[in-house]
Parts: sequence; structure tokens; C-alpha cells
Amino acid sequence: MMEEGPPRCRVEGPEGQETFRETGSSGAVVVAEQDRDVRIRMAAFEWLADAVRRHGDVLPRSLLEGGFEVDGTGVPLVGPQGIFKPRVLEFPLSITTTPRSPYDDAFGDDGLLRYRYRGTDPGHPDNAGLRQCMVRRLPLVYFHGIVPGKYVPAWPAYVVDDDPKQLRFTVAVDDARHAKVEEGHTWLPQDAAEAGRRAYVTATVRVRLHQRAFRERVLQAYRRQCAFCRLRYEELLDAAHIVPDADPRGEPRVQNGLALCSLHHAAFDRMFLGVRPDYVIEVRRDVLDMPDGPALEHAIQGLHRARLVLPTSPDLWPDRHLLEVRYEEFRRAV
Repeated sequence: MMEEGPPRCRVEGPEGQETFRETGSSGAVVVAEQDRDVRIRMAAFEWLADAVRRHGDVLPRSLLEGGFEVDGTGVPLVGPQGIFKPRVLEFPLSITTTPRSPYDDAFGDDGLLRYRYRGTDPGHPDNAGLRQCMVRRLPLVYFHGIVPGKYVPAWPAYVVDDDPKQLRFTVAVDDARHAKVEEGHTWLPQDAAEAGRRAYVTATVRVRLHQRAFRERVLQAYRRQCAFCRLRYEELLDAAHIVPDADPRGEPRVQNGLALCSLHHAAFDRMFLGVRPDYVIEVRRDVLDMPDGPALEHAIQGLHRARLVLPTSPDLWPDRHLLEVRYEEFRRAV
């Protein structure tokens, strides 16, 4: 039986070659620290992938604060500040944008994230640490807060530019298959293929962040139940747009949304069901008259003239003008 050697970690070397370093050997301290950094970052990505599989891609802050363990040491993924470096690492592991952040983090015209410095001092340790992540091309996790206490993770994220005059970094998200730690410490600009791939992935992530934020806000407003039938199984609930998001009026705000179960979302989108501006549900006449057994009778026909379940706060009730626009489309389909 082959003896088990010291622990090893995978590092992607030049031209995609895989190299392995012994992390338990008595080699140079610098190499050991590099290896430890690689292991912790890759362990963080693996832990997040598993967390998303188990919980979905909207994760509670308590879970992220608990984090994971490496060699018996706890590694949280977020902290009190947006730029977070756990004690076991020399450089930051994650950056976070909160829903009520005082910083104006936003996506630029090129689709990439502009992440504000901490404070106004470019030399602040948090800013200096994130700058080193750019120099060393270290992958990070970007946590996007969609409502207080809930975050959508995106990884690997790379700092690709630094603008001290504007007090901000530029961040791009890459495909998880390209998560890697570069050999050496010399910053190199992205090549065209890498920059193009990251721009595409970041744009995709941006759409996903907006979708998740819309869903979470709508479900929260409707107390996590279907506005038609009161079903409370969150796995079966969607945030439906009253006016589609492709329409200029279809903004992703709660007043343009309805929390609906998958069945009633499909029925609403296909004009089987409509909602009047006075919050009363109507069933399309041909569907209402169709004899098709108890499933149709109770799930669809029984909703005719029922009143919509509304959010507790009237400020979050569906916009009557948007309901009127959608109801007119429904009437044309009848």
C-alpha cells in the first residue's frame, strides 16, 4: 500500500499545466504561505458551491459568518467591513456590497463592477490589501446584498483595475472553472480573450443579481406565499412581473411584482388568469367554462372573483396603473 505523503494542493501553472506543492514540507516560508493561501481560497470556493447546492444562491449572513474550517481553524467569509480578510490570510478573501451601503458601488458602462475604497485613504490597510489582490491576481468572492442579511455570492472575482483618483477598484467575475492563483507576483494586464470572457460572465452575474434581488423583495413583501392561493412552499414560489421586464415600464420593483406559485405564475403569464386594478382575480372565460375535472376546478376556476393576497404595507401593493395595462392585455386574450 502506498504511503500517504504530505498534503498537496493544486496550482494552475503556466499554460494551464497543473503543479502540486507539498504543504507539509519544511520548504521556504514564503512558498508555504502561498500554498496556504491557495488552499484556503480553493476551500472557500468549494464550500460556497456546496452551500449554494444545499440552500440556493441566496445565502444568509449567519451562514457566511460561520464559514468553514481549514486545519481546525475557522474561516468566516464576511466580516464587519466590506473588504474582508480573515485572520488566517495575508490578503482579503471577499468583498461585499450591502443593500444600504453608504458607498456607491455600481456596475459601469463596460458592465464591470466599480467597488469603492474603504474611506478616502488609498493607503488604508483594506485598500492596500485589495490592491495586492490585483497585483498577485488573487481570486476573491463578491457578495452582493439583496436585502438586509441575505447575499448572492459570485466567484472567482478579480480586481482588474485601480483608480486612486476616483477612490475605486474595478472588479470582474470569471467562470468558476477559471479560478486560479497565478505563479509569481508580477501584475499582468488581462489578455483579450480573458477580458472578453470576464466581461460576459460579469454581465451574466449582474442579471442574476437583479433577478434574485427582485425575487427576494417580492417574496418578502408577500410574506412568502402565493398571492393567488397562499401556498407557502418557498421552493415553489416565483416573483412574477406584472408588466414584463422587457417593457420600459417593467421595472424590477415590488409594485410591479406578484409572489406566485409556479402553477399560477405560468397561468398568469399565459393569460389564463388576470388581475383587475381593484385587486380582484379573473379567469379567462373559455378556461372558466371548460369541464376538466377537480384539478382545473380548484386550482384555476375556483380563483374567479377572488381577491388578491396583498402585502401588509399599502406602499408595496401592486401599482394600479401597471395592473390596468396588464389587465387590458388579458381582456384582449379572452
